[in-house]
Amino acid sequence: MVFQEDKSIINIAMTARFEYPESFSRAFKKRFFQSPTEFRNQPNWLLWHQAYQPIENRMEQMMDVKITQLETINVAVLEHHGAAEKVMETAGKFIQWRKQTGLSPVLTSRTFGIIYHDPDEVPADAFRFDIAGEVNEPIEQNDFSVVNKQIAGGRYAVIRHLGSHDHLGKAVYYLYGTWLPQSGEELRDEPCFFHYQNFFPEVEEHQLITDVYLPIN
Repeated sequence: MVFQEDKSIINIAMTARFEYPESFSRAFKKRFFQSPTEFRNQPNWLLWHQAYQPIENRMEQMMDVKITQLETINVAVLEHHGAAEKVMETAGKFIQWRKQTGLSPVLTSRTFGIIYHDPDEVPADAFRFDIAGEVNEPIEQNDFSVVNKQIAGGRYAVIRHLGSHDHLGKAVYYLYGTWLPQSGEELRDEPCFFHYQNFFPEVEEHQLITDVYLPIN
């Protein structure tokens, strides 16, 4: 509803297999404490995050780690500062910037999430996470506070995560806590990042593909 404004709430209700839009509205408000229209106009992501409990139906994926060499990537970034549960608000602003400027089209430009903190290890107001889109040239100062940054080139250990973004932490913890100590590799002083290969709701949640990159020397 928030990221696909061209779709009517009635069509969304039908897609969700509700026979009547009113039934969808009642169920949605009972679960997320906002009506569908209220959520579309001003989503309360904190309540959404607290109420939404994704179900992981797939079998535990094999942790297959590959080593790759990356060239430096120029990116436009919207920095998120604050509770991890509110990252979706920042993502919504970044999507608006992309749509209005056309400078990092989602269909032809890579999309990344750059990780600076473990949300379980820092206070909510100290958490940082960058939402980034690939650009061909530096962007100018803008009202969205989107800025220029780079994802450093070099060697990375990469693991592919299949399924909900809410479970990405498993892949990150595996790379840091299990694979790295056993690999003989050394960590490089750069942030870990996600490369989002596709997005919900364009694909079903269980079809999401995200590559997790760990910088190594």
